[in-house]
Amino acid sequence: MRVAIADDDPELLEQLSAALEGASHSFDRYRNGAEMLTALKRETYDVVLIDWNMPGASGLEIVTWASANLSPPPAMILLTSRAGKEDVVRGLEAGAIDYIVKPESNEVILARIDAAMRKVRAREKPRFEQFGRYRIDRLQEIIEADGEPIKLTAKEFKVAELLFDNLNRPLSRNYIFAQVWNGSPDMETRTLDMHISRVRSKLELRPQNGFAIQTVFGFGYRMDDYDAGAEE
Repeated sequence: MRVAIADDDPELLEQLSAALEGASHSFDRYRNGAEMLTALKRETYDVVLIDWNMPGASGLEIVTWASANLSPPPAMILLTSRAGKEDVVRGLEAGAIDYIVKPESNEVILARIDAAMRKVRAREKPRFEQFGRYRIDRLQEIIEADGEPIKLTAKEFKVAELLFDNLNRPLSRNYIFAQVWNGSPDMETRTLDMHISRVRSKLELRPQNGFAIQTVFGFGYRMDDYDAGAEE
């Protein structure tokens, strides 16, 4: 799971950073709404912890934008000093999954993040899942095409599984590294490109077979579902 935190209070940013690091969460931090909005357009996060009142763009504006433009959006948590019931309602109606009123302890904030992560994980897939001609066995880490098992390395399987689980959703390079290689800073771009190329070739991922991996230039990769498009 990747977390983003956005707040224009440097002391609170340091506090939250220390708490997340202590809890072994992978995270990025941003000092204003404009930075956060730009990051959401180029990165992929599971949970976003965001202040309401920030320069550049408010937390509410960002939550509203994410709900309308990201599919699926990350779990958005508003962390704000606005304690009015009407503000809570506005935040949740805009798409926030939770609302935390400042000041709050690190323990409570981490518990709320973990709760949001559990909601994200609740979307996890069953052991077996069929995607057109492809069948995924998550326990054995096998992908079959038309009933025939395709020989994939462990990392190739994880890349393919991640893309199938996020059909039609652009995934940033950093997100793929975090999910497949645990965000190792030593990984080179060509390592990911090589794995994508091998997965694309071994599974014969092309439009006529129902699915194809597209390069999202300057961002990452996306698995397009052509079967769904045909059904529509």
